[in-house]
Amino acid sequence: MGHMASPIHESTARQGPLGEGLLERIGNTPLLRLERVGKEFPNVEFLAKAEWFNPGGSVKDRPALSMMQAGLASGALRPGKTLIDATSGNTGIAYAMIAAAMGYSVKLCLPDSASQERKRILGAFGAELEITPGDEGTDGAIRRVHEIVEADPEKYFYPDQYSNPANWQAHYRTTANEIWEQTGGRITHFVAGLGTSGTFVGTTRRLKELNPAIQCVSLQPDGAFHGLEGWKHMETAIRPAIYDDKLADETFEVSTEEAYRMVKRVAREEGLLISPSAAAALLGCFQVAACLSKKIHAVIVTVFADSASKYLNERFWDEE
Repeated sequence: MGHMASPIHESTARQGPLGEGLLERIGNTPLLRLERVGKEFPNVEFLAKAEWFNPGGSVKDRPALSMMQAGLASGALRPGKTLIDATSGNTGIAYAMIAAAMGYSVKLCLPDSASQERKRILGAFGAELEITPGDEGTDGAIRRVHEIVEADPEKYFYPDQYSNPANWQAHYRTTANEIWEQTGGRITHFVAGLGTSGTFVGTTRRLKELNPAIQCVSLQPDGAFHGLEGWKHMETAIRPAIYDDKLADETFEVSTEEAYRMVKRVAREEGLLISPSAAAALLGCFQVAACLSKKIHAVIVTVFADSASKYLNERFWDEE
């Protein structure tokens, strides 16, 4: 019998005698050890932050809360304002969930290519959706948000997840420090995909402060047209203002088709239902491991942005 993926140093609940609010459950996600899929690299430990443990089901709860708190602090978000942003789904779900909990309305521009599950969840939270052309991806959604805000700027709070420093600061404050504590400072490599780039930028900046020797590797899709929802091919996409291309020690490219195959492999070998982007992040970890000397013991940490729950209608499940 193989070992199941196991949590390392699960966080203690920050809970008072009357429980805690929804937003207090954001962050402090488990770090899972992958026991079987990376066994061809016996000198490497593969660890992943299971971000579907956030109440909104993804890593995007962290920056969404951070950006909304920054808006409240500055006065840009106040009663009567409608939050608006472009999203491929997960940040939108986080906005909609948090806004519902706080009593704010939300309007989101979402590419038609986003999964039906995402659209249903957003509708359940009461978000108003404007669907943009799927072949334009999030770039098309960004352009449409700009048009809407320019037409009625007083109506909206536009956090702009691609340009807002509160996005990467969420990971600087939380994700990086959790990884450091959960590995007991043993982490040698951090690997993450690029979308808004907030996860990679914020986590890398903090980890490099904690130990400059940590190698930080960013990942991109291997082409402009890909199926890794939330990821950007930086050479051909609208580049996020928060992205700093000098931070990565290396950048690797990942194939969508390989990620689809890895989703099924992880389900069958680890008992984990992860998303295609999470599988792509793991493929990036294997690329890093393949470049290492067998004499070096490495602790490679990545972020599993969400689970497979929003992707169960995808065709790849039925393919051999």
